[in-house]
Amino acid sequence: HTALNAATAAYESRFGHAFVICLDGMPANEALDHALAGIRSRLANDPDEERQVAADELRRLARGRLADTLRGAGNRATGH
Repeated sequence: HTALNAATAAYESRFGHAFVICLDGMPANEALDHALAGIRSRLANDPDEERQVAADELRRLARGRLADTLRGAGNRATGH
């Protein structure tokens, strides 16, 4: 967690916004390593490229949450 905190601080300093990554479907025991690898590799991006990558990650998160919400609504409608 210490390495992730340091990488997150470096990311926020470089890009001026929070690091975002979609970890949907990632096994819990792999999530920390995946997030750390992602943040380290994305620190090399130029600001315009990173803005696009972050926007893509936010879209992935939104799609996943919407799908979860719709699945839940479907289960309530059918009584499951």
